[in-house]
Amino acid sequence: MQFVLIAYDGTDGKALERRMNARPMHLERVKELKDEGRFVFGGAILDDDEKMVGSVVVYDFPGWQEVEDYLETEPYVAGGVWKKIEIKKFRMASI
Repeated sequence: MQFVLIAYDGTDGKALERRMNARPMHLERVKELKDEGRFVFGGAILDDDEKMVGSVVVYDFPGWQEVEDYLETEPYVAGGVWKKIEIKKFRMASI
């Protein structure tokens, strides 16, 4: 089952620093998920100055529990990067 995650970073003065500190671990986890077939696609949300301020990710997990379990280990969650997270079931169009 696919899930879309829309997450927004904090807005304080240290938000970008937290993101950059957690980014190498985050990208390593994304690579692992991709190798497992769990990462469909994703990327950074940018502001008008093209500064990273959030993320959009489509995951493929068996169900909600697996998504929640993954987020417990997600470096952007553990590192306090993502402050507002919305997750919805998702179906990618097949054309």
